[in-house]
Amino acid sequence: MNGATLDLAADYPLLDVFWTMMLFFIWLLWFMLLFRVIGDIFRDDELNGWGKAGWTAFVVLLPFLGVFVYLIARGRSMGERELRRAEQSEQAFRSYVRESASPTSRADELSRLAELKNHGDITAAEYEQAKAKVLAS
Repeated sequence: MNGATLDLAADYPLLDVFWTMMLFFIWLLWFMLLFRVIGDIFRDDELNGWGKAGWTAFVVLLPFLGVFVYLIARGRSMGERELRRAEQSEQAFRSYVRESASPTSRADELSRLAELKNHGDITAAEYEQAKAKVLAS
């Protein structure tokens, strides 16, 4: 029994292990590329429904040819669309942070200023100046 396990290990040389690993990772990369192309087809706002259906059918029925033709025909715009989506996402995030960080209303800001004045943190003159600034904005 012990000799059988040694024979199994000797039957699969190191270069075959590397070859198998390379094929596995190429297979994995292929699926990542396939899903990225299908995702780009569905996220593209410029492509109408029939265009999306046609590209999807082409990519699903003839995967290798479909993906390569898609990359040749629309590969450059694929990157531009991804960049535009990332910029829009960043802009939306910055807008959300700006809205969350700023006071929600003038009334909240004025009440905060009144508290500061009542606690003696600011003088009456500073309070009037800050109040004028809040009401002017």
